[in-house]
Amino acid sequence: MKFRHSLTVLIDNFSLTYKQLVYKLVIALITAGLTVAIVYPFLNALTSLEEFKNLLESIKTFFNNLLEGKLDADLKISEKIKAAIESIGTLIEENSGVIALGITGLIFVRLVNMFFSSIGNYAAAAVINDKMALRAQSPFLITLIKNLKNACLYSLMYVPLSFLYDAICVIAMYFFIFKALTFVPMLIQIFMFLTAIVFLITLKLTLASDWLPALIRGRKKHGEAFLYTFGRKNKKTFNVLSNFVVLVLIIFAVNVFAVVFTFGVGALITIPASYIILSCFQFVNYYDREELKYFVDKNTIIKPEKEHVQTREEFFRGDE
Repeated sequence: MKFRHSLTVLIDNFSLTYKQLVYKLVIALITAGLTVAIVYPFLNALTSLEEFKNLLESIKTFFNNLLEGKLDADLKISEKIKAAIESIGTLIEENSGVIALGITGLIFVRLVNMFFSSIGNYAAAAVINDKMALRAQSPFLITLIKNLKNACLYSLMYVPLSFLYDAICVIAMYFFIFKALTFVPMLIQIFMFLTAIVFLITLKLTLASDWLPALIRGRKKHGEAFLYTFGRKNKKTFNVLSNFVVLVLIIFAVNVFAVVFTFGVGALITIPASYIILSCFQFVNYYDREELKYFVDKNTIIKPEKEHVQTREEFFRGDE
């Protein structure tokens, strides 16, 4: 039921997808420029090395001989390739400080990208909430400006935690599956790695599912919303987790289909829509659990069996 309601809310707010697309494209252009500024000097220095040029030439000759069936020549060339790789490895070790600085810069760019994306997700979530609660057609840009302070505070809390969680999970799973389980066939290792990553993503989404709704709909302070989302009492965690598993798998399948079968054009719609439907599910789940009525479209109101009665404090606070 929650999944069906979330899909209906997504359709009802589908125009928001295009606004998110424009917003994310602007962020992507900015971060791409910063990434090029950091990576280009290193790549330019690397490609100008004689060892790198020899490596490329050896690889080209190797594949040409392979296609022509000259296996004896390939054995000699493979030794040259190995020697060139070792030379480049030595150069990288000698310049490890510069490389570490470059990696730090890329991490910073990634955090900047996540920060501004998170602000956009907050604004989109606020627009969705206005539609669900009041059928209000809130403009995305005005909502973004109006909620900029709260969105920035939310992003400053969420982004470092999310980045740290993702980094730890990916590194831990990589060493556990590809290094510790070397006796397992490669295809099974890849399957295990992807399965673990999908589960860990859904676990993060489950734990943080109430954060935005508690801030926007619940009007809690940032510290209260943070503690509220990680408290799992009476939140039907397994049910939420199972729904997120289905959502993440569908999102993954749809985006892969869009990239492969539309040459990436369809991904311009499916990627921003993926963020929207995750927000839709978060709010549907929150409204259902808090026993609040909400619109899924202009003709349908979902009412809980036991509707929440507004207190005097909530009335004067302006809670709907």
